[in-house]
Amino acid sequence: MRPTVAGIALALAAAVGRLSAQDSFPTHPPAPARVLPVQFPPYKDVHLANGLELLVIERHDHPVVSLSLNFRAGAASDPEGKEGLSSLAADVITKGTTHRSGDQIATAIEAVGGGLDASSGEDFFTISGDALSDQVALVFDLVSEVAQHATFPADEVELARTRQLSALALSLSEPQSLASRMFAHEIYGDNPYGRSESEASLRAITADDLARFARSRIRPGGALLVVAGDVTLEQVQALAQHAFGDWMGAGLPAPNVLSASPKHASDILLVNRPGSNQSTVLVGNPTTPPWDPRYYGARIATYVLGGGADSRLFRVVREEKSWAYDAHAALRRNRGLGYWVAAVEVRTAATDSALVEMLHQIELLRTDLVPDSEVRAAKGYLVGSFPLNIETSSEVAQQVSTVKLLGLDPDYLNLYRTRLDAVTREEVRSAALSLYHAGAFSIVVVGDAVALYAPLNAIASVRLVDADGHPVRLEDIAPPPGPPPVDLSRLAVHSDSFAVFAAGTVIGGKRATLTKSQDSVVYTETVSLGPAGNQHLTALLDTGTLAPRRVDAVGMAGGQARETHLVYQGAHVQGTVIVPMAGGHPMTLTIDTTLVPGTVDENTLEVVIPALPLGLGQRFSLAGFAADQKRAEVLTVAVQDSGTVTVPAGTFQTYKVLVSGGKTPLTMFVTTATPHRLISVDVGGTTVSFQLVQ
Repeated sequence: MRPTVAGIALALAAAVGRLSAQDSFPTHPPAPARVLPVQFPPYKDVHLANGLELLVIERHDHPVVSLSLNFRAGAASDPEGKEGLSSLAADVITKGTTHRSGDQIATAIEAVGGGLDASSGEDFFTISGDALSDQVALVFDLVSEVAQHATFPADEVELARTRQLSALALSLSEPQSLASRMFAHEIYGDNPYGRSESEASLRAITADDLARFARSRIRPGGALLVVAGDVTLEQVQALAQHAFGDWMGAGLPAPNVLSASPKHASDILLVNRPGSNQSTVLVGNPTTPPWDPRYYGARIATYVLGGGADSRLFRVVREEKSWAYDAHAALRRNRGLGYWVAAVEVRTAATDSALVEMLHQIELLRTDLVPDSEVRAAKGYLVGSFPLNIETSSEVAQQVSTVKLLGLDPDYLNLYRTRLDAVTREEVRSAALSLYHAGAFSIVVVGDAVALYAPLNAIASVRLVDADGHPVRLEDIAPPPGPPPVDLSRLAVHSDSFAVFAAGTVIGGKRATLTKSQDSVVYTETVSLGPAGNQHLTALLDTGTLAPRRVDAVGMAGGQARETHLVYQGAHVQGTVIVPMAGGHPMTLTIDTTLVPGTVDENTLEVVIPALPLGLGQRFSLAGFAADQKRAEVLTVAVQDSGTVTVPAGTFQTYKVLVSGGKTPLTMFVTTATPHRLISVDVGGTTVSFQLVQ
């Protein structure tokens, strides 16, 4: 029988009455449950006769297997001047052997739904593979083949080098990546942990270097093979003996534990990023080797400082003060000396205030006991989230590999949560007091040095450098007071065609035309990139200074309209810009801005730069304006080198001109002979290149 509405109402009323009478809604949260064992799967440790150590973790809940072969051959082992060697080797080592081409290797593993990869970290080099457990023999064969018989094909080396150079250029244009590079050098100095790859070091690496790396560093002696998944010890031992038993190579001596020179006073490395409307701020110092027992207290202290949305930095600097876009802290462990770091992304105007608050919050952790509520919250997250990191066979293999390679005790994984949960408030303060070096911090700030230098110098001594780490003077980076030193006699009237390449493949073309009259210069360019987009630009410039008078551009990008309409009058610009957006709806910007006299429109750089008095070693600062970002900027133009460049139009003697400080770094190749002619433009952070055809 169907219940009536009245019947339901009576039943609900009775239920509510019972709940009220029994006081069924608790007024206090339940006490936390006891920390249960992590149930980390046990592993078995055996050694082959050639020195290869084998760890086997049997997990029969899913029919998958993960294998990782690890060597002490990470970035810290790269020779000075060839930083990036191990990373380049990881990129190429799976791309061909004496038995199979890279395509054949990829086809073999992908045909069974598996994967094969290689990676290089600070301390270790890893070749890894995974597949369903009935294909475990194939995974062993491929990992063994790559480790012992890689050929590093020349074409694959060049392709990987191009990718890494593009990634490097992109990272140098991103403030977070730039800050991390500079911070590593501040922490570790010139020891291997403090060095980073550069364009010069990547270009210096040869195929012979990679082969030598494999012979000297990829050896069975001292290597660690971890196998996790639906396998048995007997099965793995037989497969390992078949795949690696005949491989010979004595282990290398353990590398020296890398250290860092302690600072005696905090100072600030200010990395100039002209025109930036926000700053990246990093604060930290070196800590200890990975096995130091203070790690657990420091782990909780660092989480309280900046581990999540409930941390002090996030709560105070972002939510209460509204200064920062992001705020966090981390504790890092290397095989040698580790470090901790606190970081914020902050508005330029609030950079000094945010830094003072960061230092204040760090000092509170050193001097005051953390309230029980914060300690419980930190433990709850760190202890509770750990099992999420060992859900798959590959995650288990990675955890075991890390523990073994860092030299942590055998019970580390089983006792990790228990040890964290046992940390007291006093131990948190003690760890912060000893590991956070008050008065001797390394501080890196990436931002607009013109706006930041004075307020930061009131906090600590400031050292000013450019994006390459070269010292600069404040007076050299201020916006130039007048127009750039251009001369129209250096500028060729032209109508040139360019091919647009991406990773060596033609994807479109560009037509650029320059005409001069008595009172004006007209520059037009038409770019066609097929389905990716197109643009037609017309710029009217002053004859004497090449200052922009009017800039108009119409086109499409990603299926959306893209337009620019600007009128420059003296030091003022007005107009509109339509910018494509990821959501599919273009954004319209209204421009009404006063600029530094002599400002160059970013769309006209290909006209202005060839008109400069170029010469080897010359550097120029230009006031620039990027309308699609409504941003004034200081552009650095540096003539880095000269030499011959071959493009479809022929071979030319050129200057290599680097343009930085804008939204995208550019490398321009301009003829050394006058009138100057633009031969090629490489777009930083991509594989895109514009090359003269005729």
